[in-house]
Amino acid sequence: MNRTKIFLLALAGMMAVACTTDPVDERGGEASKVAIAKKFVNTADNAAQGELIIYVSESAAEKLLAAEVSTRSGVTALDEAAVALGAVEVKPVFNFKVNAERKRQLDMHRWYTVSLPADTDLEVAAQRLAEIDDVERVQFSTKVQKPQVEAIEVDPQMMATTRAEGVPFDDTLLPRQWHYNNDGTVDFPNAVAGADINLFAAWELTTGRPDVVVAVVDEGVCYSHKDLQPNMLVNEAELNGQEGVDDDNNGYTDDVYGYNFVDNGRVTWTRNGDSGHGTHVAGTVAAVSNNGIGVAGVAGGSGNGDGVRLISCQIISGGNAAGVSATAAAVEYAADRGACVLQNSWGFEAGQISNDSMFENGQTGVEWKAFQYFMETKNHPNLEGGIIIFAAGNDGKSVAGYPAAYNKLIAVSAIGPDGNPTYYTCFDRGCNVTAPGGEYFRRNGSTVESGCVASTLPGDKYAFMQGTSMACPHVSGIAALAISYAADNGIVLTLPELKDIIVSSVSSLKFEGSKANYGTNGTMNLQTYNNKMGTGLIDAYRVLMAVRGTTCIPVPLGEQVILDINYYIGDGNLQVKMLESEISDEVKEKLGITDCRFMGSKLLITCTKPGSALVKLKYIAGGTAVGGGQITGGMEAEQEFAFVVRPGIKVDEGTGAPIVPGGWL
Repeated sequence: MNRTKIFLLALAGMMAVACTTDPVDERGGEASKVAIAKKFVNTADNAAQGELIIYVSESAAEKLLAAEVSTRSGVTALDEAAVALGAVEVKPVFNFKVNAERKRQLDMHRWYTVSLPADTDLEVAAQRLAEIDDVERVQFSTKVQKPQVEAIEVDPQMMATTRAEGVPFDDTLLPRQWHYNNDGTVDFPNAVAGADINLFAAWELTTGRPDVVVAVVDEGVCYSHKDLQPNMLVNEAELNGQEGVDDDNNGYTDDVYGYNFVDNGRVTWTRNGDSGHGTHVAGTVAAVSNNGIGVAGVAGGSGNGDGVRLISCQIISGGNAAGVSATAAAVEYAADRGACVLQNSWGFEAGQISNDSMFENGQTGVEWKAFQYFMETKNHPNLEGGIIIFAAGNDGKSVAGYPAAYNKLIAVSAIGPDGNPTYYTCFDRGCNVTAPGGEYFRRNGSTVESGCVASTLPGDKYAFMQGTSMACPHVSGIAALAISYAADNGIVLTLPELKDIIVSSVSSLKFEGSKANYGTNGTMNLQTYNNKMGTGLIDAYRVLMAVRGTTCIPVPLGEQVILDINYYIGDGNLQVKMLESEISDEVKEKLGITDCRFMGSKLLITCTKPGSALVKLKYIAGGTAVGGGQITGGMEAEQEFAFVVRPGIKVDEGTGAPIVPGGWL
């Protein structure tokens, strides 16, 4: 990586004879010790060896940046401390070859990584650096928690025969991707129809756009996989340039499909300890759809080169996890390469950071600064900023791990094919929305994988995995679809609007009774999870309707029900009289409508086919009759709604409003 460096080795001879004093003794007393202690952002728990991160004063930052062509930084106390600690180099955390002015505005130029010998006592070194007046913050480079992955590869014979039938696209494994469209026939105990993201209906509206870029911060993505390669964002300058040369002068050498921030080089996925986790996550977001092979991605296109694009920001390599210095640089890189969705199935151990203030620490934690930069970078004309989505964590705790739990990010919990929480999912505090993450279970002593999430694996392979890591890319893919649909319709979303749409476009979740805990062979009390799985189960079609500004009306499958349309107009408390509305023959055929009658504000309807369709319903605004001629009355109004016909939906017979049964709604 060709990045700005300040080498300190040459200072050893000069500084060895320098007169140094102990700043603590010089300032004296407990007050100075307290002041120094306040400089620490975090603790040394699980910190990457051989490095510390410092946040320096504005004047020191200017000297450090100016020292690019010198062996001296110009900050005497820092130079002395570096020599005393045997530091190899001090370099900026962030890359100022791209968008430098904006980064200065966010004070990103004040963050530096101090590289130290691997056997350095980090707490002693941190104390020494904190004693320097120009050092305002010291942060240990906490390592990312490496995901524990169990992958069961798909038998190649399952894929080699015929293309899929009875589903929107011809990808061979699409019928096994129950998490997109669950008909209740999944080989899983108590599988329930509708426990999915309702993706097939959303695909009728959009399948993605290549100008929407999703950055996968994870293990390296196998960019040569035949089901991923067409949807990878290619840095053409590096692809067609010289190996070992930073051809586009962006500060990263050979970053054709992304960058490896652990080893500082090309993206990798074949080193000892690699699990395929990043490739699996990427496939759920944007594996090429409708290409007759493997799986379909949530936003993988329609087989015509129209899927969203992926870049790999690698922070885990060969079993080695990056510290927050490299992770922050990876997030910055994603923004600089044009990503507007940041997919993160990683984090720190749940409970290690206890609250948002501890995470921000005065909004000077280096990872927070990187997230702020990403969220404030506009890389797509139809989204004001960038959206960040995280897996909530697999610790089974009633709190999401950080960074996922931070209130400006979206944290995703997980359900299985039964519509119930998985045994491993984090829930409650810090969790914002739920998606399918899948579960293994055992039958006759053997592990059954059919209830897990199917996606890509390196080497043109496919596998089933489980985890909030698998739930998270469903939401990232849906966010990419939302941006694509906004672009298709000339709609510009703000970042708060998109986040609100995602967490509010859900099916409600309510749990009763118990289920087997497939991790411990015990039992889960499902009522523990009520109102603690974020807002509910994300629904891709409802997300797109919210982008459009259209209200969804859920309709039970195969039942005659009476719906109160008042519930869906205004704040739900209006009293209007419905007029006879024409529902097209096309919609009647699509939803299998066999009965449809209006009675005042009520609609009696029977739908025999699952699906979604747009309808326009007419009503009287003001009074019970339309004004005109000899009549003083209301005006005829018309509003677009979307009927969403799915199994599992229930309607209150008295009010005509949707109700929440056990399981999901």
